Amino acid sequence: MNDDNKWHRSHILGLADWQEFEYNILLSTASSFREVLSRATKKVPALQGQVITNLFFEPSTRTRSSFELAAKRLSADILNFSPSSSSLSKGETILDTAKTYLAMGTDIMVIRHQHSGVPHSIAAEMDRLATGVSILNAGDGQHEHPSQALLDLFTLCSLIDPENPKIELLYGKKIVIVGDILHSRVARSNIWSLSKAGVDLHLAGPATLLPELFSQFAPGKITLHRNIDQALENADYIMTLRLQKERMSEHLLPSPREYHQYYGITRQRLAHCKQGVKILHPGPVNRGVEISSDLMDDETYSLISDQVNNGVAIRMALLYLIGTLKG
Repeated sequence: MNDDNKWHRSHILGLADWQEFEYNILLSTASSFREVLSRATKKVPALQGQVITNLFFEPSTRTRSSFELAAKRLSADILNFSPSSSSLSKGETILDTAKTYLAMGTDIMVIRHQHSGVPHSIAAEMDRLATGVSILNAGDGQHEHPSQALLDLFTLCSLIDPENPKIELLYGKKIVIVGDILHSRVARSNIWSLSKAGVDLHLAGPATLLPELFSQFAPGKITLHRNIDQALENADYIMTLRLQKERMSEHLLPSPREYHQYYGITRQRLAHCKQGVKILHPGPVNRGVEISSDLMDDETYSLISDQVNNGVAIRMALLYLIGTLKG
């Protein structure tokens, strides 16, 4: 492999500037770790001796647990930060908190924050101090959630070719992202990864949750829809998003029931899609709102459990790739 096509990122902050070869290195690495996770002994010594700190300033059960399990499977030591019992309430800054964990010997910080740009600021400070510490963005405000989009990508590519998942497999596939795109950092990261894959990408939702500006994220590669049935016509895959009620500052929807009526994914709506269509959701799911409850549990269509399982493998791969740069 050409040196230019080797892994070089010490931070994972967003996907806007990722190249095709980087996605393929990650997908291949995650595939190897998925095989490890299928063994009786699910642990490897890849990051033994390294310290990984989960700095979750915003609550998250799924993402934090997935990163913690991924770190344990790589034999790393783990520190967990809890804002409720931290010195932030006493006036300590976020950067001071990060420096405290730096002094404890942290090698990788996994950061989740309700405000956009916090992981970038901490990464810039770590670089300024020449610490060698890597930052992995686990979700920042309404900016990005790269590891979720990457596990979505891994789930889709592995479905097509379990032995050799690669980004090229999605070229020309029609994928529809439905729902609260305005508040979704998952949607933003998926737009970057899927547009790089050459996907026929469609976004659907009410005008209050899908402003026209989203067509400019990847000009010429995205189609916006207000009518869900038109959006789903001949779709290969559907990504439905949770209504981000906690991030809505205004009343942008009449009611969850009305949202489900116009934009909820149901068996009836799947008739517009290609035969064999599959559904993804980053979770947690508002049952009966974004997707009908029975459809969510039907593994003929739903890839939700696959996404959860693949989350550990993709996060192992991310931690491994940035962690082994330190060797």
